[in-house]
Amino acid sequence: RPLLVLLLTLVHVVCCCGGRAGLHDGAMDTTAVDVVVTGHVQGVFFRAAMREQADRLGVTGWVRNEADGSVRAHLEGPEQAVDRLVDWCSVGSSGARVEDVRQERGEVTDAGSFQAE
Repeated sequence: RPLLVLLLTLVHVVCCCGGRAGLHDGAMDTTAVDVVVTGHVQGVFFRAAMREQADRLGVTGWVRNEADGSVRAHLEGPEQAVDRLVDWCSVGSSGARVEDVRQERGEVTDAGSFQAE
């Protein structure tokens, strides 16, 4: 009997869930945040260091310098990983002097990697 229940469960997962064993689509686990970091954050390898942190944490998206001297980023991934990268932004690279980190909920774009623009 337990073998039959297991077999029926596997058939259900493959047929009804597209092979995903979770209760919902993986996209529901992805969060997106848009961040603006101000202070002395340009010319101090902030973007390169952020890309390294994003890769380490499994976060996708992008980071770029803005004309006003700030750094803007779009972060996507598991909520805990995105939160950790936002926390990292308050410290930044070794040469950075971060004054403020503003964040707001972003839109998930299914970014495939993290790009320093």
